[in-house]
Formats: sequence, structure tokens, C-alpha cells
Amino acid sequence: MMIKKIHASQAWILGSISLIGFLVVWELFVRVLHIRPVTLPPPSAVINELLSEWAFYLDHAVYTLFTTLIGFLLAVLIGVLLATMLVGSKRFEHTVYPLIIGLNSVPKVAIAPLFVIWLGTGSEPKIAIAFLIAVFAVIVDAMHGLRSVPSDVLDLGRVLKGSKMDFFFKVRLPSALPSILAGMKVAISLALVGAIVGEFVASQRGLGYVILSAQGTFDTPRVFAAVAILSLMGLVLYGAVAWAEGYLTPWRTSNAH
Repeated sequence: MMIKKIHASQAWILGSISLIGFLVVWELFVRVLHIRPVTLPPPSAVINELLSEWAFYLDHAVYTLFTTLIGFLLAVLIGVLLATMLVGSKRFEHTVYPLIIGLNSVPKVAIAPLFVIWLGTGSEPKIAIAFLIAVFAVIVDAMHGLRSVPSDVLDLGRVLKGSKMDFFFKVRLPSALPSILAGMKVAISLALVGAIVGEFVASQRGLGYVILSAQGTFDTPRVFAAVAILSLMGLVLYGAVAWAEGYLTPWRTSNAH
């Protein structure tokens, strides 16, 4: 059975059509039923809010983006390093991995106030929470990738008799790269969530702060405007990692087509 492939440009067109259709239905739904803006504002009100206060939202969005990216980069670097150490030593894995799982099981909202006490009210606690939420996905996928190297590739690497460092960077890491990038796609979304959680707890900047302050004054259009920016930011960040995945692992893209 032949399955027709959808080109990337066609996917964007279909996605745009579905988004426009959703907004039109939302607008009509609010206006026909005469729903109050404080309960559910129409998309036109949200767009007007964004256009009239674009500099305000840009400033807060840049702050949230900064904390998200720093937390994500730390999660990737430390996550891959920990995964390498866990795969390389059974004793280290048996000692540390249960601790990592237990720490990941703790609701981050519950421990977020502790980061404010430890690190203050600046960007540091937001970065720490973003890192903590995102790092587990990187560790799990990186471990899976490092352990899934084909046996014939491992045998070839041993026959060549290179150093352990050469073997890791030229054999094991490239083979694990698809799994690592898959974990990064999950981690970038989780890092954004972590940054917002940190801003909810204690912040004077960021889109999370905008949402929390607007909620207190029942400024629903402002809440939806901040949420819309977060959705767009999440799509762009995920798309950037997905592009990097296609660029760094072109053989997977070619096989998919």
C-alpha cells in the first residue's frame, strides 16, 4: 500500500489553514454567544492587545527565551555527560541513577520555592528549574542511544584500536546522536515549561509574570496574548531543534522520504 508523502511546504500550508479556521470558529463562537471578554476574549481582542503593547511583550518574551535557552543548554551538556558516565560504569549507574529518577519524580512546583531561597529572585532560579525539568529527558534518550550502537559498529571500532576518546567521539557518539536529538526535542519544550514555573514562583519579568499579574487583575486578553506568544515560542524552539536533527542526521531524513 502506497502512502502519499506530504511535502514540508504543504504541511505548513495545511497547518496555517487549520489555525486560521480555528481562530475564525473561536471568533464566531464568542460573538454569537455574546461571551464576555473577561471569560473568553475573541482572537481579534488578543491580536489588538499584542499589537498595541508589542514592546512590552517583546521585553518579557526575550527574558523568558533567555532563561529557557540557558536551562536547555545546561540540560543537554550535563545530561549527555551524565548519560556517558552512567553507560560507562555499572557501579556509577547503580549508585546515581536511582537518585536521578527519584529527583525527577518530585513535582518541580513543590521545590521551586527552594530555588528562590537558595538562588535569589533573579534569573538563576528560573534557569535551575528549566534545567531540572529538561535534563531527565536528555539523560534517558542519551543512555538509550549510547547503548543502542550496533554490535558490528562496536566491533569495527575495537578492530581499529583507537583510543577510548576517539572511539567515543567517532563511533559511539555519532551512533547515539539520533536518540540524543530526540531527547533534545522533548527537553526544549520542558525547559520552556520550567522557565514559566520559575516565573510563577518569583519574578518581576517574563511571560509567566505577565500571566500571573494579568490573572490578578482579570485582564484575560493579556493572559491569552502571553499564552499565544508562549505557544509560538514553543513551536519555533521545537522547530529549531527538529531542523538541527535533520541537518546533523541527514540519513534519517532521506530514509523518511
